Amino acid sequence: MLDLQEISDRLELMDLMARYSHAVDTRAYGDFEEIFTPDAVIDYTAFGGPRGSVPEIQAYLAETLAPFPTFQHLIANPMLSIDGDTASGRTMCFNPMGVARAEGESGEPRMFFCGLWYLDRFERTPDGWRIAERSEEKSWTHNMGKAFGGRD
Repeated sequence: MLDLQEISDRLELMDLMARYSHAVDTRAYGDFEEIFTPDAVIDYTAFGGPRGSVPEIQAYLAETLAPFPTFQHLIANPMLSIDGDTASGRTMCFNPMGVARAEGESGEPRMFFCGLWYLDRFERTPDGWRIAERSEEKSWTHNMGKAFGGRD
């Protein structure tokens, strides 16, 4: 049976992960300062991105996601393990992304989809829970090649 502290911790951790998704989806990368620890490591190598510090990943996302007119990060099914002031988690993410059509080409953005898990290490700080380490575990993609004008 969960005690009140663990219930509170779980709700705070789920809110933290939702705030990450909202920060990315609204391009509010400055919000990462309140989501990650100052020394956090973020690893996007599973999908060909970098592994780096919060400032490095903020710059990477601002540049890489600029050409995408639309995307969402929908998270679900968090598996959390809490041990005092540290925790770990594995959380599912469904990530539809729209690729702008070529200049002169009409129509909605070309869509592709990614399925992944976020693997997180959390730390409780004086300001609340923060993500200390985040990596991605790739599950699947759909239409990625077609979205960029190739074959899937």
